[in-house]
Amino acid sequence: MSEIITLILFISILAFFVITEGSILIALLLGLICFIGYAFYKGNTPRSIASMVINGVKNASTILIVFGLIGILTALWRAGGTIPYIIYYSISFIEPDYFVLSAFLLCSMVSVLTGTSFGTASTMGVVCMSIGLALGIDPFYTGGAILSGVYFGDRCSAMSSSALLVSELTRTDLFVNIKNMIKTSIIPFILTALIYAYTGRIDSVDTMISTESVSMYSEGFNLYWWVSIPAILVIILSIFKIKVKRTMIISILASIAVCILAQGLTFMDVFKVSILGFRSDDPSLGAIINGGGLISMVRSATIVGISSSYFGIFRNTELLKEIKRWIQKLSEITTSFFTTLISSILMSAISCNQTLSTMLTFELNDKLVPDRYKLAIYLENTAIVIAPLIPWSIAGAFPLSTIGAPTSSILYAVYLYILPLYGLLTQRDNPIT
Repeated sequence: MSEIITLILFISILAFFVITEGSILIALLLGLICFIGYAFYKGNTPRSIASMVINGVKNASTILIVFGLIGILTALWRAGGTIPYIIYYSISFIEPDYFVLSAFLLCSMVSVLTGTSFGTASTMGVVCMSIGLALGIDPFYTGGAILSGVYFGDRCSAMSSSALLVSELTRTDLFVNIKNMIKTSIIPFILTALIYAYTGRIDSVDTMISTESVSMYSEGFNLYWWVSIPAILVIILSIFKIKVKRTMIISILASIAVCILAQGLTFMDVFKVSILGFRSDDPSLGAIINGGGLISMVRSATIVGISSSYFGIFRNTELLKEIKRWIQKLSEITTSFFTTLISSILMSAISCNQTLSTMLTFELNDKLVPDRYKLAIYLENTAIVIAPLIPWSIAGAFPLSTIGAPTSSILYAVYLYILPLYGLLTQRDNPIT
């Protein structure tokens, strides 16, 4: 009974802060107090509880380090002209009549390169939304396409912290997981593209708007071809299966050289950008390209750190006992993919972020899916893409608020629906090879 009371109390706290639009950070801190209180009630000592909390955070330590590297990397890619170069030349391929489809494809491409949904939303996502507004397209449609695109790469990029998290939890090889993710995403990706091509088609638009919208990039940066080298390195090193952190560090070193040689920054400028993020002197350009830096990841890392501490308490107490029992019974009458999907929906609803929902979904299904690679692909096709569909989760709220799209755009993020539904139809209880 104490487990149910604790979970109801936490859900009530979370619901209050969601309804009143309060700080998720405060809600999570209060939740941590609830769970620590439960652990005390169950007879655990302060030392053992502290150990639970620390071990929970340790499970996400690699992710927190990657968060910091992503912040530095995206800032330097901005300052060095790497992201402006990608955006400038990518936008030229947009077919205005099929802008919604183009927004999805462009955001998918950038998210694969950077591995970050937040970073993609704050760069290519902002650009696509700006052009969409200029074309007179309802933000509902553009927002949904962008949200689908930013999570296409967040799920299966070698640079993705979520892909790394799944690999760490299941103790599987990241690049084998990526191969499996690509195999299971081909049909959903094609179906998503077809839906956006059909439902997002517009007529009679001003084809000059796109050129005007991106000309500021060529004016604000020296867009030599070699400013793209940091991004090219990520692709090459990923192909050769170099570890994510090492890949990021190499790309960061290349970005430092690009910032200095191409854009004329000093070492002090590079250091400031790495910590505080890129800031353009041009207000119009800055509104789109500003961002990144180590400091930009503090809030997200704090949320992940706090919520990860829950994982240690959940794993070492009986807090999830009743839910596990229910999931076990459900698995006896359905497939293991279905139980993973249901678990991910419940955990995404109460965790407010992608990282904790993935960790909890793993905990609930760890014993039900003995094949590690199968469990990895199940998590990638459920928890990773379900979290952005929860309106109060930062996984979806942050990208949508960044690009200025309504919350209802979640309904049009069709890739995030098709992928798990496709899994329901195709995933069976035989091991993935």
